[in-house]
Amino acid sequence: MKSELNPLTATGGEGAPWWRFGLVWMVWGGPAVVVVASFITLGLAIMIPDPVIVQTPTSVSQTAAQMARNHAATGNQAGKPEALPGR
Repeated sequence: MKSELNPLTATGGEGAPWWRFGLVWMVWGGPAVVVVASFITLGLAIMIPDPVIVQTPTSVSQTAAQMARNHAATGNQAGKPEALPGR
């Protein structure tokens, strides 16, 4: 008597090797690709760092930032009354 071939086994008797199943490659392959890509990204970040840009703020941007900060902190107490639409 000949044994019938099982569709999940390569030899018909024991079991197929693990690398013969596509589900194994899907389960282990995705995370493995992510780990390799993260090491490549880390290597690029270490070898080619971004340059540090040092700029002194100008008086115009400081003034605008200070005005915005003061307006946010105090509301419109020291300025003109706000015009509400429809009122």
